[in-house]
Amino acid sequence: MIKKMLVVAAAALLATGANAAYKDGTYVGEGQGNESVIQVQVDVKGGKIADVKILKHQETEMMIAAAVDMMVPTIVEKNGVEGVEAVAGATMSSEGIKKAVVNALSKAK
Repeated sequence: MIKKMLVVAAAALLATGANAAYKDGTYVGEGQGNESVIQVQVDVKGGKIADVKILKHQETEMMIAAAVDMMVPTIVEKNGVEGVEAVAGATMSSEGIKKAVVNALSKAK
């Protein structure tokens, strides 16, 4: 019985993860891309992600642009990276962006 209650509680916490409230502010994080470390800035307003900007990278411009164009709106909409898929053909750059966002948000808790 206790195991079942713990599983239900853990599932509830995971389900609310996408709605996590963060401290308002601007946070910088880094994540390894394909060719370089990617540095992002995450702006939090009203406890939610308001914007994500790429500050530094040395990735192929076409790859990073595709990842940014397709992923950033989804990261903002989902208030995090959970459920955000990598862009085909730019997988490593996409993963670097996601890691950088997670790194930045770890400072906003």
